[in-house]
Amino acid sequence: MGKRDELIAKYAEDLKTKCGMDPDMALLTKVTIGCGPAIYNADASTVASSQEQELATVKDNFLVKKLGLTDGPELMEAINKAVETYGKSERNKYRAVIYYMLTKHFGKESVYA
Repeated sequence: MGKRDELIAKYAEDLKTKCGMDPDMALLTKVTIGCGPAIYNADASTVASSQEQELATVKDNFLVKKLGLTDGPELMEAINKAVETYGKSERNKYRAVIYYMLTKHFGKESVYA
């Protein structure tokens, strides 16, 4: 099992135990691959949900650029909902898990088809 497969398994476990979701493994794999080399960097692999600038980056670079959504207040609401679902007290909120939840929330699975 390669490093990426181990990370995908860890993300799936987080989705099950911390977010109460049954992950679509094919989609989770594609979202993880879409994160690129960031998943291997301790700092870049997580989302610092307490930093407004970090959340704005998720909104601009992922929701607007990657998923093609129109910027509006509902984007930040969805990010905050994903953070809430993950658990505000959860120290490591993995980027791939947050991105997966946002992809599902907006029904944008087709971006990864």
